[in-house]
Amino acid sequence: MDTPRQYAVWAPDADQVEVVCADRRPMVRHGRPGWWVAPMEPGDDGRYAFSLDGGEPRPDPRSLSQPDGVHAASALVDLAAHDWGDGAWTGHQLDGAVLYELHVGTFTAEGTFAAATERLDHLVDLGVTTITLMPVAAFPGRHGWGYDGVALFAVHEPYGGARGLQAFVDACHQRGLAVHLDVVYNHLGPSGNYLAQFGPYFTDRHHTPWGDAVNLDGPRSDEVRAFLLDNTRMWLTDFHLDGLRLDAVHALHDERAEHLLESLAALADEISEQTGIPRHLIAESDRNDPATVSPRGPGGAGGLGLAGQWADDIHHALHVALTGESQGYYADFADPGALGKVLTATPFFHDGTYSSFRGRVHGRPVDEATTPPWRFVASLQTHDQVGNRAAGDRLCHSLTPGQAAIGAALLLTAPYTPMLFMGEEWGASTPWQFFTDHSEPELVESIRTGRSREFAEHGWATQVPDPQDEGTVTASRLHWAEVSEPPHADLLVWHRTLIRLRRDLPDLAEGPLAGSSLIREGDLLLLTRGRVHVLANPAEEPAQLRLVGDPSGRRTAAEYGGVQVAEDTVQLPAHSVIVLVTDENAEPCVP
Repeated sequence: MDTPRQYAVWAPDADQVEVVCADRRPMVRHGRPGWWVAPMEPGDDGRYAFSLDGGEPRPDPRSLSQPDGVHAASALVDLAAHDWGDGAWTGHQLDGAVLYELHVGTFTAEGTFAAATERLDHLVDLGVTTITLMPVAAFPGRHGWGYDGVALFAVHEPYGGARGLQAFVDACHQRGLAVHLDVVYNHLGPSGNYLAQFGPYFTDRHHTPWGDAVNLDGPRSDEVRAFLLDNTRMWLTDFHLDGLRLDAVHALHDERAEHLLESLAALADEISEQTGIPRHLIAESDRNDPATVSPRGPGGAGGLGLAGQWADDIHHALHVALTGESQGYYADFADPGALGKVLTATPFFHDGTYSSFRGRVHGRPVDEATTPPWRFVASLQTHDQVGNRAAGDRLCHSLTPGQAAIGAALLLTAPYTPMLFMGEEWGASTPWQFFTDHSEPELVESIRTGRSREFAEHGWATQVPDPQDEGTVTASRLHWAEVSEPPHADLLVWHRTLIRLRRDLPDLAEGPLAGSSLIREGDLLLLTRGRVHVLANPAEEPAQLRLVGDPSGRRTAAEYGGVQVAEDTVQLPAHSVIVLVTDENAEPCVP
């Protein structure tokens, strides 16, 4: 979007609208119903707000910058001013991608796009293809996760603002990294949300657990949908982003024939076709419904057409298998068959089965022929699964380095699209906790008591860190000095090796779920994907496994924990793992 030559705002219920800039000047109705405009004048200083019917000046709902916070005046930004250097960028397909989720504010000590740029070479060396940024739309205060954003077109100023994000994406593309952005369209945060004062952006016909539902299908909702479609277009064009992660799409209540998600997917496909660069929309959905990522068909047939979706069941099964934790929503995944099901049959453990946590049948089956495994994003850790634990403890804090290595091997040899959470690759010692920077005392107290009550219901008795305490943010920042220290350095090498194998071994990159098997022999895990065999010993005692076939027909691709291979046996110390590869015509090496 170029810097506008006039101020414009949608306020369909207002009788009078003024723009408050160098002076106060009336706006006039213009164009589509409900829109008001006023010309820019030479003396304007770039700061402005809108007053409806003589009320308090409010930020522009489509503001591109909130330099003094979400309650203050908006600032003009020329998004066309950036001199892009990514002309040779051709993008990455989701098939074959390895994602890396990071939070700008805690990825580095400085918490800025510029500081994150200094760490891009680490990610290139690691072998990931795509960075997934947690939300950067402007939110209250300086620190936060970003899921309480209220200015959806503005980039959080403490991170570096719009220009900082453009420079970051440019730098990523020049290093061969794609960039996705997490966006929240299902609700807005409670502080600084002035949208309802401008128009019918929300409805009481539906509800979300986090706030008023967005008005997607009620009267006068066309402009609300345009608001979200324009937001998507801005990220994918003006910021050159390669994709969006859509937060909690199950809370997007839309009864229209063409669901908003289908409209967003069609827009992403249109931009991909226009630019020749793939654009991907990835949904977070609690519904276990493959229709989210099934291709769209003519006349509304088929699915919604998104490129991918998170599959939390894979995370849950891996977590329980590695830790033994089984309270709350983990209970169903203590089933002995859960791990095998999600690693060799379907990304949805609940695919029409009873969910005790929900108290009902949940999900439906996935047809691998029409919806391949790479459309599902799998993880051992995400911001949700770490930060929404009482103490923000990472998975590796409950495991030995060897057990963490086993988890990495199971994830990175799966046919799904894997995603790492920042610091996971070296087993970061730092927690990642929930933090906020709200100024309203009643809101602060509500968050504190709400989280304590939620964790008590899940059986966590751990002291919950104060989200408003500066120390909670500080504790959550990565310590980059660890990457060269044991045992972190060994885990980092292990992750690099597994990502390289994923790229080099066709049976890992392209192998279908149907060509997989998982066998438990005592405590041992034997995972086979075509000619690739992962042998893991998560137990406290060493183990020996007999091998079959001609030793010359197999090789060790990678091992962690001191595994020893002889002609017909493999010795697996406690908490160790090995990846064996057999030749094309060789028989399998495990019985």
